[in-house]
Amino acid sequence: MTSSPPTRPVAPSQPGFIELFTPKLITVLREGYRWPHLRADALAGLSVAIVALPLSTAIAIASGVTPDRGLYTAIVGGLLISLLGGSRFQIGGPAGAFIVLVATTVHTHGLDGLLLAVFLSGLLLMALGFLRLGTYVKYLPYPVTIGFTAGIGVIIFTSQIKELLGLTLAGPEPGPFLEKLPALWAALPTVHLPTLGLSALTIALLVGLKRWRPHWPGLLIAIALTSALAAVFNLPVETIGSRFGGIPTGLPAPHLPDLSWAKVQAVMPAAVSFALLGAIESLLSAVVADSMTGRNHRSNCELVAQGIANMGSSVFGGICVTGTIARTATNVRAGAHGPMAGVFHALTLLAFILVAAPLGDRIPLAALAGVLAILAWNMVERHAITTLVRASWGDAVVLLATLGLTVLRDLTEAILIGFALGALVFIRRMSQATEVEALTPLIPGDRADGAPAERTPYDARAAQNRSVAVYRITGAFFFGAAASVGSALERIADAHSTLIIDFSAVPFLDSTAAKTIEGLAQKAERRGRTLVLTGASIPVRRALLAHGVRPPLVTFAPSIEDALPPAPEAAAP
Repeated sequence: MTSSPPTRPVAPSQPGFIELFTPKLITVLREGYRWPHLRADALAGLSVAIVALPLSTAIAIASGVTPDRGLYTAIVGGLLISLLGGSRFQIGGPAGAFIVLVATTVHTHGLDGLLLAVFLSGLLLMALGFLRLGTYVKYLPYPVTIGFTAGIGVIIFTSQIKELLGLTLAGPEPGPFLEKLPALWAALPTVHLPTLGLSALTIALLVGLKRWRPHWPGLLIAIALTSALAAVFNLPVETIGSRFGGIPTGLPAPHLPDLSWAKVQAVMPAAVSFALLGAIESLLSAVVADSMTGRNHRSNCELVAQGIANMGSSVFGGICVTGTIARTATNVRAGAHGPMAGVFHALTLLAFILVAAPLGDRIPLAALAGVLAILAWNMVERHAITTLVRASWGDAVVLLATLGLTVLRDLTEAILIGFALGALVFIRRMSQATEVEALTPLIPGDRADGAPAERTPYDARAAQNRSVAVYRITGAFFFGAAASVGSALERIADAHSTLIIDFSAVPFLDSTAAKTIEGLAQKAERRGRTLVLTGASIPVRRALLAHGVRPPLVTFAPSIEDALPPAPEAAAP
């Protein structure tokens, strides 16, 4: 009876281009989209729109633009993200994380420069998606993410102190954090009590409703109640209508921003910052949605959709658009079935500006400042910060450096330096986890599983060959550990005629480590020593061979037992 030849494991096939970039909306529709699904998405979209309406206007005002541009962003950008995105539940719109960057860009380059930067960031996001770099965004260290998010929260809160208290400053409000605080302190005697009362009421309503009635639309209730109080009692407070002239009753005509080369060069740093933060924020939001639903998003498809959405938002006069964690989580909790919920969210906001825009004119700016104060408070993840500070000094340094640079310098610098510090901390930890372990004399427990009892144990064989040293490298063998491992192995090789190095516990080996072994082998050959490498996996062996670590310079063996000299024959009785 002949046995069938063993079958080789089949490697999983890589997804093709169409599969990677098919929007989730098409996937949902292919599954079968029926009336219950439509109803669930419509109700979820309405719930999200109730949250997005005050947030979009508040974020736009805090970013230094008019409130209508926040609504344009949520409508156009949110619609495109839901139609083309790689997440079932992602809700797009303006995000608090962009307030600092947008405000700085408007101050430096004007509104035209901002729109061009948003448009260019869309092109960059599309490039990131088509180059399939979306999976790499998740490698941003967690302390960096927590640090810059908390720093943005601090900046947002300080930017709203003037509106919360109704202060009258002697001059324009300074932008830098350290210049802003003295100016606000000097203006404290000008506190406007009606403004302070409305902002305090808004915060109290939002906190109270979240605690005692979490399923109620707290944002809508707080904004509606404070607007009604301001109108009924004719309170002398600023509103959207009094400062900005109201909200337009329709979308503006689309037009491309100024694409002159000089302008492109000027705003490119801002565009890169928008793209980087947009990729991080949107993919984090998609991951949150996945964790809440058990679904999986298509990261590269999502980046392409984010890019198209930012280009569309810019063309219609909107600001940066990204996936928003709070609104996406609201969408999931509201029972959304798929991306149509985001479509209904955008259409509901469009219906508002077409039909009920005059109602938005009565919203007090103090109430929107209260909304942003709560948003800023929630961005400072206090539990995560406490955990990271207590966990290790390395995580604490990365977190505090990122937070401090975000507040005192700028977001791009904070992310780059935070990432670099996080990488250094990781390298140090990995290098400490890599060690060289002596296996001479070896213990009997190192025998191969199932070996016969009469077999000569490794330790006896090694003891009979005192010129043989057996060592095992454990952990990732890379540039961070190459120097210490290499020096240890050289000292060992000087004392023995044969050095066996076991690589069975090395999951990864980089070019620096391979070069270290190559140098050790060259030195051993010059001194007449023998170097044997055992247990190397195929990738590790391939890396060694690529750097010249090959016979006759070294000898490869499957295991330590195969590399040891045979035991001498026992003397006859």
